[in-house]
Amino acid sequence: MRMTVERVVAVDWSGAVEERGQRKHIRIADVWPSRDAGALRLESGRTREEVAEWLAREAAKTPEMVVGLDFAFSFPAWFVREECGCGTVADFWERVAAEGEGWLRGGNRWLWGRPGVKRPLELGGGSDLGFRRTDRAQMDGIVKNRPKSPLQVGGAGAVGTGSLRGIPVLLDLRRAGFSVWPFEAVKLPVVVEIYPRVFTGDVTKSDACARRRELEKLQRGAYGGWLTQNVMDAAADSEDAFDALFAGLGMWEHRAELAELRQAEDADERQEGRIWVPMRGRALC
Repeated sequence: MRMTVERVVAVDWSGAVEERGQRKHIRIADVWPSRDAGALRLESGRTREEVAEWLAREAAKTPEMVVGLDFAFSFPAWFVREECGCGTVADFWERVAAEGEGWLRGGNRWLWGRPGVKRPLELGGGSDLGFRRTDRAQMDGIVKNRPKSPLQVGGAGAVGTGSLRGIPVLLDLRRAGFSVWPFEAVKLPVVVEIYPRVFTGDVTKSDACARRRELEKLQRGAYGGWLTQNVMDAAADSEDAFDALFAGLGMWEHRAELAELRQAEDADERQEGRIWVPMRGRALC
């Protein structure tokens, strides 16, 4: 039976330790056109735990929801199976929930990037070992700004810390009734892994003027009527909000594809996961 998507939520994530950092950097684009109070909201101010609780409450209102989270949902298959001894991704998530903070403090030799912790030799020299298959797919020309290895937990663009602190949220959402794509049979509400660069294109996001130019283009497009001054100002002032906005609108634009999601058939993909990338067009501008 075909699913109907009525609402999408894109979350630009943060691996910050302190609540203050989480409340500042976690940004949510909530696209729900049938809502009387406005089709699009761009919000901040929640911790990771509060985001999970809020999503569970909102899914009770609109089960026909797809949520995009901006962190790696798993690690390379060899790491899951051989390093961690996990037969399923759910086993891996449980292990991360129990041991992830210890890994970040130096409890796993494969995690690198923090001050004084160099990349293991096995992961250097052009090796693909540090990447999932889905990461490598993004590196093959979809965007110029390539995903980082989830094993990198420090340095510019590192995603490992946010991923290790995000994976326990996947367990919370599953308990709240979400399915997690592509690991299991898909039913709404469902959570997918996103990479905002797919939707922003190669804009220099650190440049406020460049962000403003892209937002002005967006305002002239199909969603211009949804972009209130508050939304425009928030996305212009913050890279995190900019990412959430473009990802949320990109998900909505391609909601028909989200309605066709199916569980992965490949065994490695059911352990590693996959970044959701729409097939019919990517960047909004």
